[in-house]
Amino acid sequence: MTGLFEEVRIALHTIWTRRWLGLAAAWGVCLLGWLVVSQVPSKYESRARVFVQMRSVLPAGADPGAASDAAQDIDTVRQTLTSAVNLEKVVRGTDLAKGVATDRDVADRVAGLQNAIKVVAQQNNLFEITATAATPKLAAAITQKLIDIFVETNLSDDRQQATQTLTFLDGQLQTLGAKLQDAEAKRADFQNRYLGSLPGTGTIGDRIGAARAQMSQVDGDLAAATSSLGAVQGQMASVPRMVAGGGGIAPGIGPARARLAAIQGQLADARGRGYTDQHPDVVALKQQLAMAQGAARSEPMGAGADGSVANPAYQSLQAMVADRQSAVAALQMRRRQLQGDLDQLNAKLAGDPAVAAEQGDIDRDATVLKAQYDQLLAQREQVSLRAQAATQTDAVKFSVIDPPTAPRVPTAPNRPLLLSGVLIAGLLAGVGAAFAMGQVQATFPTAQRLEKVSGMTVIGSVGEMLTRRQEDERRRRLKWFAGGAAALAVAYVGLLGLEMVQRGLAA
Repeated sequence: MTGLFEEVRIALHTIWTRRWLGLAAAWGVCLLGWLVVSQVPSKYESRARVFVQMRSVLPAGADPGAASDAAQDIDTVRQTLTSAVNLEKVVRGTDLAKGVATDRDVADRVAGLQNAIKVVAQQNNLFEITATAATPKLAAAITQKLIDIFVETNLSDDRQQATQTLTFLDGQLQTLGAKLQDAEAKRADFQNRYLGSLPGTGTIGDRIGAARAQMSQVDGDLAAATSSLGAVQGQMASVPRMVAGGGGIAPGIGPARARLAAIQGQLADARGRGYTDQHPDVVALKQQLAMAQGAARSEPMGAGADGSVANPAYQSLQAMVADRQSAVAALQMRRRQLQGDLDQLNAKLAGDPAVAAEQGDIDRDATVLKAQYDQLLAQREQVSLRAQAATQTDAVKFSVIDPPTAPRVPTAPNRPLLLSGVLIAGLLAGVGAAFAMGQVQATFPTAQRLEKVSGMTVIGSVGEMLTRRQEDERRRRLKWFAGGAAALAVAYVGLLGLEMVQRGLAA
């Protein structure tokens, strides 16, 4: 323990005897270090948080892709907020534009901003914008400008995209409309040239199919009417035409006249429905009317010579037979008409098969164009509705949760800590330099050290005797040393105070 204490005492003596060297080394290291620290630019960090609220005024299901499109657009803007175009807007809209003379200067400022700006999505629709600059005011201005660009880009891009989409759809609708008009005109011209005299509507195949379907229905109705007529005729065959009656019976109306009245009523009803004289039902009724008029003129009126009268049941069955015959005749005429239409269509198809193929192509083209036009028109209305909803309402609302902060303390560098570290490094450098110089120079602070190194016995040692003048000189030099050390401390404190003043001025 005594040896360790002796070594420490010797080391302290060595350093003290070379204190001026240590003080000079400390001053040199501190001056150099403080100069380097002063050249490091301060960086102030400003933060802000923006919340994006998406609301749809359209009813549920009216526009299922609007919400997802808006969310995707916002995420895209977040990712492209630090693009060169947007950062150039930041440079020209803040104090960064000072000193900018050429496009090269702007590009350099933009390159510096790309590493100084961060946009982070913290959670759903909540974004944090961080900007780092040389002054608190500039950092806050950059952050605010980024918020403005974030809001303007979303709103303007949404309107611009809707406008571009509507313009594109209008152009496509105009083109399709022109093509659809040409197709309709071509179809109308084809109808007039080839199919105007043919019965029915649509293509020849469609008309043949419709005629066959009507023919099948008429055949079924004709079979049912013929069967019903046979049943009534069989029933009438078993009923006597005349029955015995009392004298003085007033003459009555015969079945022929009853049939005539019924046909006249049916004809009046058909004309009341708007049927023309060329209508198949009206033509059939006119033929039946002519036959009924002839039968009515030849029918006797009143009772027979033997006092018998017409059987009411027979007359009723006779009227039913006349009705069934009229229905059968009308169905037969309708069937002949349909058969004639089929023959005419088949003859047209067999005579010129290319006409049917051409009509199929024309109708198919017109149908496809009509479907495309209707679909495009529906999309155009949907986009227009979405654009109106986004423009006239707050479909996307931006809220600044935390406004841009104006930092009072730079985030980097920590200058007080660096100044303190330089001071400590300077002191250690001074002590180390003095100690190293003591190790280099061959001096022996004690007799024991001389005896140990030389291996010879030291008989004794002579103490240093100072005159009064030498003591005064040593006191004066000690004061100078204390003043130099104190000046180092004062310089350190002054630099700390200057840093605090600069922070206050920057804030």
